[in-house]
Amino acid sequence: MVKALTKSFKKSLWVYHCNSGSCNGCDIEIIAALCPRYDVERFGIKLVGTPRHADVLLITGPVTRQLVEKVKRVYAQMPDPKAVICVGNCGNTGDVFYESYNLVGPIDQVIPVDVYVIGCPPRPENIINGVAKAWVKLETLEAKR
Repeated sequence: MVKALTKSFKKSLWVYHCNSGSCNGCDIEIIAALCPRYDVERFGIKLVGTPRHADVLLITGPVTRQLVEKVKRVYAQMPDPKAVICVGNCGNTGDVFYESYNLVGPIDQVIPVDVYVIGCPPRPENIINGVAKAWVKLETLEAKR
């Protein structure tokens, strides 16, 4: 059984994207990574519509007060093993919105983050590299099971 799960990660990785209050700059770069120029689906990386089917949570933006519980719920709905990728400077540190009255803070203050992708907005190559790092993390978790 463990061997079959490990092989499944080598074939495909399903990613769920969650926007927790970003300006959409990171979201546009994620869409660019899915377009024909970068075409992440050739590596087996697929964007899915529900966290219940996802292996990786790709989250953008700082966490606003309205979205704290929703982000926690999305994280809880994901099956184990799971990885979280924080995309963009806003999600990593708060960046220009750091002292905003409506922010709880960076994503790692709400849920555990495995991979950080920096940039404002980050390049699609960096996002793909972050997903590859999460892929390695998931494979090592499966190997330990």
